[in-house]
Amino acid sequence: MFRARSADRALRAPAAVSGLACLLLALALPTGARAQSSIVIRAGQVLDGTGRALGPSTIVIQGSSIAEVGASAALQPTYDLSGLTVMPGGIDTHVHIASHFDADGRVHRARDDSPESRESLALYVAENAYVTLMSGVTTVQSMGARIDGPVRDAIARGVLPGPRLLTTYEWITEGTEQQLRAAVRERVSAGADAVKIFASLSIREGGVPTLSQAQLSAACDEADRQGVRAIVHAHAAEAVMRAARAGCTTVEHGGLANGSALDAMDGAGVFYDPHTSLVIQNYLDNKERFLGIGNYTEEGFRQMEALLFGMREVFSLALRRPTLRIVFGTDALAGSHGRNWEELIYRVEVGGQEPMAAVVSATSVAAASLGLDDEIGTLAPGFAADLIAVEGNPAEDITALRRVVFVMKGGVVYRNETRGHD
Repeated sequence: MFRARSADRALRAPAAVSGLACLLLALALPTGARAQSSIVIRAGQVLDGTGRALGPSTIVIQGSSIAEVGASAALQPTYDLSGLTVMPGGIDTHVHIASHFDADGRVHRARDDSPESRESLALYVAENAYVTLMSGVTTVQSMGARIDGPVRDAIARGVLPGPRLLTTYEWITEGTEQQLRAAVRERVSAGADAVKIFASLSIREGGVPTLSQAQLSAACDEADRQGVRAIVHAHAAEAVMRAARAGCTTVEHGGLANGSALDAMDGAGVFYDPHTSLVIQNYLDNKERFLGIGNYTEEGFRQMEALLFGMREVFSLALRRPTLRIVFGTDALAGSHGRNWEELIYRVEVGGQEPMAAVVSATSVAAASLGLDDEIGTLAPGFAADLIAVEGNPAEDITALRRVVFVMKGGVVYRNETRGHD
């Protein structure tokens, strides 16, 4: 579904994005604008994204795909990464790629009287996409803004550097069962790759359930009828359990979840995207940039500060359920784009997740939650050539993800700070 819609919309170049494309492309692709027909990478260690370490390997790239892993070491490498660990690019299943700070230093307010032009907004989005890609995250799912669609399509055409981008457009928050179904159909008709449904209030407002079981089931059922995934924002344990009963695809946050809620997700095969640190810490670090806007109140910040500690227990409970499919999502927004890996590092260093399990959550498991597990997230023949190289081994030292020195997406090298190659 995603591929068909993206291919169709890639033929239409929105003015706000296409007007920037040539400049950004010229500035951002220092190692070549198109994938070579054949690229050979020599890696010192390979993590395949499914939990296996393959050791020193030679990888052959044909066009935009991986053709061979474990090819003859006698092949002359295009890129000699023998001192590095190569793994699939990261997949962040929850970002807000359009979120940014305005010229006044405050978080952007989407309002009718905003002086910001669509062209300016597009530049901010392009910047966020660029820094995210350079950090080693090669696929993201962005939630909440219509501008995401045109940017997605420009990236897919190859005229903007950025991660592979999936979209949900605006959140679906309220209405009768019929209105909720209509809202799902509208998002899909407009080109959304998935829908995001609010089943609880923000944690800043207590996180209590907002949709009944019947309402949430109607919305998730309509998403299934339309062939898209249903992503549910839920904090309260009851809201999480309703999402599991409704057969949604993924639950986001779960900040007030308990053992019963986690069991419900586990039993229903629902993916779980906890946000343990990055988004909350980013709010606290940039409090003056958010405070006083919408529900960013003093009480709201107290709720978020409490959540920073509460999520540790929720995450610990989640890790005790080995079949619960935990994915990597950051809720990255203004102030945290490009720092996505800090969430994963926190999950290991503070949350107690095993480093290899964390890597898998950000690669093959995340890909499965997007319905793209046969295309991305695994370093194997036939998969997209979305690869990164890091100094060190994240399966042993998760902080190696702070040392990304090589980024390839779809066979195109976007970042290369390595030695020993042409």
